Amino acid sequence: MEKHILNSKIFYNPGKLPLLIFHGLFGMLDNWGTLGKKFSETNEVHLIDLRNHGRSFHSDQMSYTDMSDDMVSYMKHYSIDKAILLGHSLGGKSVMECAIKHPDLVEKLIVVDMAPKAYPPHHQQIFKALESVDFSKVNEKKEVENMLSQYISDSGVIMFLMKNVYRTEDNRFNFRFNLKTLSEKYNQLMNNSISFGKYVGPTLFISGEKSNYILKEDEFSIRQYFPNEKTIVIPNAGHWVQVDNPTDFYETVTTFLES
Repeated sequence: MEKHILNSKIFYNPGKLPLLIFHGLFGMLDNWGTLGKKFSETNEVHLIDLRNHGRSFHSDQMSYTDMSDDMVSYMKHYSIDKAILLGHSLGGKSVMECAIKHPDLVEKLIVVDMAPKAYPPHHQQIFKALESVDFSKVNEKKEVENMLSQYISDSGVIMFLMKNVYRTEDNRFNFRFNLKTLSEKYNQLMNNSISFGKYVGPTLFISGEKSNYILKEDEFSIRQYFPNEKTIVIPNAGHWVQVDNPTDFYETVTTFLES
């Protein structure tokens, strides 16, 4: 069976080490456009849509092993022997899995606001909102926004989700992500930690000062998996560290890339 290759946008920089960037749940590669362009001054940058997201393929399978395998297939497809992997949230857990299982492919690892542990499910309200949207009754994007706002009060979250609304070939609206699979596999993704193992390469964990995704008590387990890690807390930032404080985020990553 032919392997599906993840959709990407590439900022070519021949001879420079590739930096592969993966977004979080409900995200897409476009979320990383501005930072990706900046990182491409020193690296070749690949902004990549995870399976069931953006313009990547849809599948009814969605595990950390699946997503790690997608990364390996992607690297083979583009003849990348070694890369730096950067992942935020869901993408963060997926790049951890890949580094543990395929350490020879990973030069350095950057994990944004995610620990290698199980999390209690906490996106139920967002799923409820998304599943309330009846696209057969939608004539313009604004109507989707109104439907989502019945369930979600945070306008930032609504705008983020709205980036996924697009017009299909038959002139209807839909979400780019595969809502059915994400909904079916969500609890499993939350309830599972990554495979146990060790990645001994240089690893940077970045957390947001106002986020509770990486806690003090997670430091021990992070070290078990990633003995050569350091954690940096970015001020004035929540879970969306790269959005809330892009300047400090960029400087932190660049310093790590150059070290």
